[in-house]
Amino acid sequence: MKIVIAGAGEVGTHLAKLLSNENQDIIIIDKDREKLAELDADYNLMTECGSPTSFFAQKDASVGSADLFIAVTPFESTNLVACSIAKSLGAKCTVARVSHYGFLDPDNRHTMERMGVDRLIYPEYLAAKEIVTALEHSWVRNWFELHEGRIILVGVKLRDNAPLAGMQLKDFASMGHFHVSAIRRNNETIIPRGNDAMLAGDILYITTTREHVDELVRLCGKVQRKIKRVLIMGGSKIAIRLVDLARDRFRFTIIDNNRETCNRLCEKCPDADIIFGDARDPEVLLDAGIDDSDAFITLSPSSESNILTTLTAKEYGIAKSVAEVEDIQFIPQAESLGIGTVINKKLLAGSSIFQLLLDADVSTSKCLALTDAEVAELEVKPNAKITRGPVRDLRLDSNMTLAALIRDDQGMLVTGNTTFRTGDRVMIFCLAGSLHKAEKLFN
Repeated sequence: MKIVIAGAGEVGTHLAKLLSNENQDIIIIDKDREKLAELDADYNLMTECGSPTSFFAQKDASVGSADLFIAVTPFESTNLVACSIAKSLGAKCTVARVSHYGFLDPDNRHTMERMGVDRLIYPEYLAAKEIVTALEHSWVRNWFELHEGRIILVGVKLRDNAPLAGMQLKDFASMGHFHVSAIRRNNETIIPRGNDAMLAGDILYITTTREHVDELVRLCGKVQRKIKRVLIMGGSKIAIRLVDLARDRFRFTIIDNNRETCNRLCEKCPDADIIFGDARDPEVLLDAGIDDSDAFITLSPSSESNILTTLTAKEYGIAKSVAEVEDIQFIPQAESLGIGTVINKKLLAGSSIFQLLLDADVSTSKCLALTDAEVAELEVKPNAKITRGPVRDLRLDSNMTLAALIRDDQGMLVTGNTTFRTGDRVMIFCLAGSLHKAEKLFN
């Protein structure tokens, strides 16, 4: 597949790294020669120096033959114009990153299509939805559903008192209701095998069905707490979208140290309490009611501040914490410190892009991008290699595991005896760079 990325900023660079690992034909367009030179030297891709809105630059990059054109510069108008030009040149599918929620309004869909923009990505909205999910499932780090919840993948940290601590995977699998797809230990994600043991402090990625989730809470030594009062540090776009999405479910208080931002928040979020102050100050947190809050969310522009302030909030016994960590190199450290759920807009944008790659119908293709692993749902095609025998005889790559499948609208876990059929939709957990190997098994 030929993919052209317009914009070598943080999001574009991250997407280029992810996609180059998947052996895609990648071209990235940007005006910054230094950024392009770094990408050209380190990754398997091509570069084109020029403006993303230049007909000449797009023609030089052969955008007309692109299967996917992704415009992710920091400027919304540039992205929309770049997509319009790419579509006119013949690009099959165009995707634009936007910065305002109004573009996602269904009433504006036909306008976007007439402009030549097929899909929109609004990372702040994706982040807000992720936070709502984290608040609804307070005991997990990650919660991911396939097919209206028929299959559920959770990322959960194992407590010292957890019944699972010290148990081997083969013994856990014998219960028949759970599949440990991956383990994150010492800042590394591993695909485990039956003789591996689960240790206290591990972050386990466990696949199950909805009817067995409550049992999993107990096995991991967790307690599901009802979240009612939510305290937020930082009046960002994510905060505004979050309040708009969930004001009927939670009581929000936002703290921001910029008075103009607070004035804007009073207009944008009339249902939330707005406090002018610096949430890094423990006294401000106490005055804001940290000791009476159920959840604390840090959404400031500084990853370091978000991590440190979350650690301060946890000293007050907060039940659920969520931190925006935009510097990907800080995510492993944040996870090891136990700050709770980590939100990263680049990873969320990457997940949305992978949906487009895996299936032309994005409503039935799911993907979750982690720092060094991916979760995908792939459909078994006629005569696919995956159908030639039971899982135990397939000799799968050690960097992947087949966790669950949907068959006849029913969810079920994969075991060594599972044999796949045409039309099955299979959930795969694989380390970064291995997804293309899995796709070959299904086609």
